[in-house]
Amino acid sequence: MVRVLFLHPDLGIGGAERLVVDAALALKERGHQVSFLTNHHDSTHCFKETADGTFPLHVVGDWLPRGLFGRFYAICAYLRMLYAAIYASFFMPQREQVDVVVCDLISVCIPVLRFAPHRPKVLFYCHFPDQLLSSREGLLKRLYRLPINWLEEHTIGLADKVLVNSKFTLRVFQDTFRRLSTVPDVLYPSLHTQYFDQMQKKLEQRSALLDEPVHPRVPLNAFIYLDINRYERKKNHALALHSLRLLGDILPATDFKRCRLIIAGGYDTRCMENVEHFAELEQLTEELKLQDHVALLRSPTDEEKCRLLFAAHCLLYTPENEHFGIVPLEGMYCSKPVVALNSGGPTETVVNTSTGFLCEKTEKSFGGAMLQLFRDEQLRVKMGDQGHKRVQQKFSFQAFADRLNGIIRDLVPVSRESSAKKNK
Repeated sequence: MVRVLFLHPDLGIGGAERLVVDAALALKERGHQVSFLTNHHDSTHCFKETADGTFPLHVVGDWLPRGLFGRFYAICAYLRMLYAAIYASFFMPQREQVDVVVCDLISVCIPVLRFAPHRPKVLFYCHFPDQLLSSREGLLKRLYRLPINWLEEHTIGLADKVLVNSKFTLRVFQDTFRRLSTVPDVLYPSLHTQYFDQMQKKLEQRSALLDEPVHPRVPLNAFIYLDINRYERKKNHALALHSLRLLGDILPATDFKRCRLIIAGGYDTRCMENVEHFAELEQLTEELKLQDHVALLRSPTDEEKCRLLFAAHCLLYTPENEHFGIVPLEGMYCSKPVVALNSGGPTETVVNTSTGFLCEKTEKSFGGAMLQLFRDEQLRVKMGDQGHKRVQQKFSFQAFADRLNGIIRDLVPVSRESSAKKNK
């Protein structure tokens, strides 16, 4: 048994959060003692495993500002994580001290953790270099980012182990952090497939998949295109809307009348971009005259999300150069063909013309794939079956858990494991 602490800035709803929760579940199932430490946790806007007592969870530093004067979000995020790292290293009760700290997103906490009296091992999971996620407009912004980017590179190099989420991210990591000799290992995210299986049984038992519409504006006979992603501009939801408009211009009116696009996105009122972009998508829906064909959902619960996945006929995934993307795996496991852009992580998960389509970033290419799936039911079923098998074979939770368990055990010498057992 190894004592593992996950240190994460904000345990809300998103791909990074889903990954750390699944990693925690995997390690707990392997008999390890797992807990969370975070700067922010809202029990009404999170994955259920972080709110139902599955894991011990501590929130520290939430009183620190998230930004100053509508700016300086990166500096504030770094300060909040430094505060959490100082707490974990020097103020956590003796009984809660850990052998391994798993951190992600923000690496500035690593030096503090390395100097903790009990010297835990530090594993850093790089979803994508933070400096590449920041907009680069203006000289002042570039000067502001210089020390932050320097810190990111040098603090990642202090981790005992670094993991990345895809071969695409590995290439970007090596191109970005040229001064590091660290060569990360690739650990693909996975799905807690048992949860999806249990949820499907639960919904089938109460006939929710057949007899209840998934949304008041979506009739039971609708053909559903599902787009799941946070309400951020880089997620490119507009491509789905423009592609649906193209579909409406091609299909006979009686056919298009059945088509519905459901955009289900993570939405946090504290994030101004979420609020602004949701309004922008509402406006674009009106401009394209798609009000009768589009439903915008904010922060669906896990059960609502599962119902949407099971009810949908096709999953749309619109971000460009997404570093991995867990949503295509969720769609494939639920036997849905996936239409994604031919870039980034989806090129490693979606097999073009087998489990879905990898398209160019145009409504002609994307909408063409949507049209083909609407017209060809046999193709949809075949792609759905192949996608389900691919997730089972290549991205199973069992394989993910075994690999992560091996990494954790390699980090902690046997003597420290024995000491942890004695302390328990």
